[in-house]
Amino acid sequence: MKFRCIPYLGVAVLASCFHEVIPRALADSTESPQAVVVKLNKDAIRIATFNVSLYRKQLGQLAKDLEAGDRQAEQLAKIIRRVNPDIILFNEIDDDGGKSARLFRDRYLHAGGIDKTPQAWPFIFTPSVNTGVDSGLDLDGNDKLGTAVDCWGYGEYPGQYGLAVLSRYPIDETQVRTFQKFLWSEMPMAMRPENVDGSYYWSDSIWKQLRLSSKTHADVVVNVDGERLHLLVSHPTPPVFDGPEDRNGYRNHDEIRFWKDYVESSTEGYHVDDAGTKGGLAEQSCFVILGDLNADPIDGSGIHEVIQGLLTSQQVNSRVTPRSDGAVEAAKVQGKQNVTHKADAANDTGDFNDGNPGNLRCDFVLPSADLSVVDSGVYWPSSKGLSPDDKKMMDATDHRIVWIDVVLPSETTSR
Repeated sequence: MKFRCIPYLGVAVLASCFHEVIPRALADSTESPQAVVVKLNKDAIRIATFNVSLYRKQLGQLAKDLEAGDRQAEQLAKIIRRVNPDIILFNEIDDDGGKSARLFRDRYLHAGGIDKTPQAWPFIFTPSVNTGVDSGLDLDGNDKLGTAVDCWGYGEYPGQYGLAVLSRYPIDETQVRTFQKFLWSEMPMAMRPENVDGSYYWSDSIWKQLRLSSKTHADVVVNVDGERLHLLVSHPTPPVFDGPEDRNGYRNHDEIRFWKDYVESSTEGYHVDDAGTKGGLAEQSCFVILGDLNADPIDGSGIHEVIQGLLTSQQVNSRVTPRSDGAVEAAKVQGKQNVTHKADAANDTGDFNDGNPGNLRCDFVLPSADLSVVDSGVYWPSSKGLSPDDKKMMDATDHRIVWIDVVLPSETTSR
C-alpha cells in the first residue's frame, strides 16, 4: 500500500488555534467580505469536494506551472478561500508524489498571499492512482499496446487526474485503507461488459486482471478532536467514451456500488485493501463519501439506479441536498439540453456542454446517517453577485465546489 500523509511544520501550534487563525487570515485577504461563505455553526466541520481540473498534458508540467505562477491555480484558490472548508478533496490534480498538491497549498491557498499567513491545511494525503499506469494489455481491442486507454485507468501518464485530501485535522496514516489494486472480478455480481452478440467484451484472462478503480478508492481516517471520521474518497470513470458494450458505464456503476457495499456490509464484506486486509467499514463508524462520482441521479448518461441506491441507503444522510442560485440561472440562460432535464437545476454541480450532456449533479458530499447536517451549498453564485473578474474565476474548472457543514454525534450529544 502506497500513500503519503504529509504534515506541515507548526502543526501543534496550529491545531490549538484554527478557529482564531482562519477568520483573521480571511480578514487580511483581498476577498470581498460578501463573497465569503460564512460558517454559521462554530461546532460544525465544513467538508468539501472540488474537481479542480488541475492537470496537464505531460508529467511534471503542473508542478512547473505552479512554481512559475499559474492563473488557473490563482482562480481556483480564490474559490476555495471563499468556501474555506476544514477538509477538502481535490479531484483531477496530478499525482506527482504530492509535489503539486503542496505547491498549490503553499503558494496559492494562503489567504493573505505567499508566506503572509499561517498554513490553513497542515495535512495532505495523496494516494497513488491507476490513471496512466500501463496495464500491458490491449484493453480496447485495437491490437495496439501502451495507449492511454490501455492503462488501468485512462491517462496519458502515471498520476494524471489524481486525488488529494487537505485537512486542518490530523490524518491517521496507520488507519488509511486504499483499494487501488482491488480486482473488478472480485466484486460479487460485478457488471462484466458484453458485446451486442452476448459474448464478453474482455477475455477471461484480461477480466481476471482488471482493477475496479479508475483512480483509487481510499478510506482516509481523520482525527477530529479525538473522534474518528472516515473520508471515503474516489473519482469513478465517466460513463461515456466507450461503445455498445458500455464498459465505462458498467465500471462507473460498480465503482459507486463499491462504497455502498462498503458502508453497509461491515467487516464481513468482500473488500480487500492494498495491504490485504478484508472487510467493509465497521459498524457505527462516522463517514463522508465524497468526490466527483460522474453520475447524476436523474439526467445524463450512466446507470442512474446505482447513485440513487447510494442516496437512499439507510447508512447515508441525504436529506439535505446542496443547492445554488447560479445553477438555476445557468440552466435557464444556457438552455439547450438543460431544458430537457428532469432534475432540479439548483442541485447541479457541473457546467458542461449545453448541447450534450448539459449541466449535471455529479459531485457529492454524503455524510453517514449519524452526522447532523447544519448547512450545505454549491458555490455557484448568480451573475448578479459576480464582478467581471469573478466571472473569469468561475471558468477555472467546469465543476463547482460542493460543501456541507456537519456536527459529529459526540458534539451533538454534548450540547
